[in-house]
Amino acid sequence: MADAHYDAIVIGTSQGGRFLPVELAKAGQKVALVERGLLGGVCVNTGCTPTKTMVASARLAYQARRGAEYGVRTGPVSVDLAVVRERKRAMVAGARDNYAGRLALDGLELIEGEAHFTGPKTVEIALTNGGTREISAPVIIIDAGTRPKPLAIAGDVPVLDSTSIMELDELPEHLVVLGGGYIGLEFGQMFRRFGSEVTIVQSAARVMMAEDDDVSDEVVTILRDDGITVLTSATPVRVEPAGGGRVRLAVRTDDGEEQIEGSHLLAAIGRVPNTEALAPEAAGIRLDERGFIEVDEYLETSVPGVYAMGDIKGGPAFTHLSNDDYRILHAILIDHEKRSTRDRIVPYAVFIDPQLGRAGLTERAARAQGRAIRVAKLPMSAVIRALEIGETRGFMKVVVDADTGQILGCAVIGSEGGEIMTMIQIAMLGKLTHTAMADAIFTHPLLAEGLNSLFAMFDA
Repeated sequence: MADAHYDAIVIGTSQGGRFLPVELAKAGQKVALVERGLLGGVCVNTGCTPTKTMVASARLAYQARRGAEYGVRTGPVSVDLAVVRERKRAMVAGARDNYAGRLALDGLELIEGEAHFTGPKTVEIALTNGGTREISAPVIIIDAGTRPKPLAIAGDVPVLDSTSIMELDELPEHLVVLGGGYIGLEFGQMFRRFGSEVTIVQSAARVMMAEDDDVSDEVVTILRDDGITVLTSATPVRVEPAGGGRVRLAVRTDDGEEQIEGSHLLAAIGRVPNTEALAPEAAGIRLDERGFIEVDEYLETSVPGVYAMGDIKGGPAFTHLSNDDYRILHAILIDHEKRSTRDRIVPYAVFIDPQLGRAGLTERAARAQGRAIRVAKLPMSAVIRALEIGETRGFMKVVVDADTGQILGCAVIGSEGGEIMTMIQIAMLGKLTHTAMADAIFTHPLLAEGLNSLFAMFDA
């Protein structure tokens, strides 16, 4: 028998799970919120908030070094990583404390400990302060998130991940980054701008494999322009100490084996779901081949009444999708309305500099679907505002349906690329055609004004 019965149990306080238990309690339900670690999940503690805070410091260092290009004289620029870290910690603590204050609600109980299923609707919790509790509810929502994937190659050396690297208080002399995905590229450019030598090692033929080739190529050009060494088709085979606290990485390339020596090694090779400790098999919850929880379009698992939200269910791992998962479950569990994940446009930004903003279909995906499409691409060097501010790297690219003129997707690499992408996403939501965007009046001189020129290319 369970020690206590609730109307709903929420496991984890990642982005969606931060809000749903509060709203369930406000709706009059008795809710148990279970958290084994820090309140707020990955986004607040080790993801969006801290990394983008540090990216801001890196960009300021980069801009300061460019002062002479703008006629601004500055002295030598250096970065105090300990101060950067403290600013980051303060930002995280503020966000976490702000969330903790929301939990003081009648009907909402925070239980600190690690949960695992003992049946379809029962959960046992190993309490942080000792002992166990077993609780039950007809509705259970899993929002336990993911963690960095550990490095699995031969050798025994210290390895940083996306969490531990943010706790360094001294700059690496030479940071070797394993992984050419979004996380690896953001950290690689960040530490290059802080002052480290950086080498990025990608086993695949391109970085950011989900993107179109021209997008990936442009990103590599930008990184190399920043002084970063980028190796692709380079498979790590072993790592070993190199003396003096350094590490030596051996990679296999088309030209044979190559040795890379650095002071620090960062593994940014993906993330894995926090499902093992949950014992989902005890509840009959199905997982996919990678260990993520399988859900339907209503976020329900194979067990009726048990839902999963956020990164633990697989798919694109973005905070704003977790927020939309929250909206869907709010509609289903509180408003008693049907709302689903079907056909939602997935936007995202990669916070390299200049930013990459993406929404909808890539050109490759559209062609793979057999769609009749047209593609337009405008270099940022053709945008007046970009010239004025000296930020001309990158391009805007849009994919439209050849028959209807509807916008299917876009990629924007450029200053405030994420913000410009969002304008295109709004146009997609509003079903605007490329002609409507070409004829719209956009304020001069803004970066968004380039959208006139971009969409006018379809009528040229």
